Amino acid sequence: MADVITPLTLAGVPLGVLDLAPVPEGSTAGDALRATIDLAKKTEELGFTRFWVAEHHGMPGVASSSPPVLIGHIADATSTIRVGSGGVMLPNHSSLVVAEQFGMLEALHPGRIDLGIGRAPGTDQATAQALRHGGPDDFPRQLTDLIGFFTGQWPEKHPYRQVHAIPGEGDGPDLWLLGSSGYSAQVAGALGIPFAFAHHFMPQNTLPALDLYRKSFRPSSALDKPYSMIAAGAICADTDEQAKFLAGASALSFLKLRTGRPGKVPTPQEAADYPYSDVERSFIEDRQSTQHIGAPDTVLAGLTELIKTTEVDELMLITQTHDPADRLHSFNLIAAAARAATA
Repeated sequence: MADVITPLTLAGVPLGVLDLAPVPEGSTAGDALRATIDLAKKTEELGFTRFWVAEHHGMPGVASSSPPVLIGHIADATSTIRVGSGGVMLPNHSSLVVAEQFGMLEALHPGRIDLGIGRAPGTDQATAQALRHGGPDDFPRQLTDLIGFFTGQWPEKHPYRQVHAIPGEGDGPDLWLLGSSGYSAQVAGALGIPFAFAHHFMPQNTLPALDLYRKSFRPSSALDKPYSMIAAGAICADTDEQAKFLAGASALSFLKLRTGRPGKVPTPQEAADYPYSDVERSFIEDRQSTQHIGAPDTVLAGLTELIKTTEVDELMLITQTHDPADRLHSFNLIAAAARAATA
């Protein structure tokens, strides 16, 4: 029998992983997906409690376009860690299809599947149209339908009363609502479900959104009190200098994405040699100012303060480096430091 792994915590809060299956320059999407599955196996051994993958489309540097497919592979390769989506962008899909997909995942891996739902397209407008993106205005109806397919409970005369999600109905995954604004926070609160906030790319909205969620929360069959999680960017290395060098790759990748030049994740050296304008350098410095980049003590101090400030129930870490080995090393260092801090 395998040893029981003690859940990894920091300041009393469980730690999880959010991954995008980043595709490094010189590599392939298949390589990236296999690296993500390997990372899930290794972080499970380290005691991380959740491993979520995100839905993105049309980005050469991101291979996680189909969370249900990737989640199935990750869940097969692991045995205890909860696996889920962070998230599935509901406007891109039929609510019934999502219910069936995640109902099947839950049936295959009972008690281990999380369904995090978002309302953004996760891509550009043209790709969203190709996905038959329903748009944010359709989101409330889609979310209500999704819950109906899982519970089997519908209002009288609802057109879907005779429609059944098999598997899924009566045995769905844990449902989370994801967000980067106050809108999703209020919806999550009104429905009484857990809320996960994208602190890693919208840090200025974190505290207001969490406050809205807590104030709008109504107890439900899922929760009797608010339960929140945030995702934070972190890159840990043996020294502060090495971590900053490695972090340049994801910073340049994000800069290129935001300026209409998406590509694979560059090498740290390419990022160091890049001729940044003053505006570009300011953009990167602003982005990195809310990330946790450094040696273990530096990263742990920042994450501990973030937990204290936000009062969240869980913290999820997202780490993007060019080399998957550096990404794994970062999680190893953070896990070791967190264990030492609670010893």
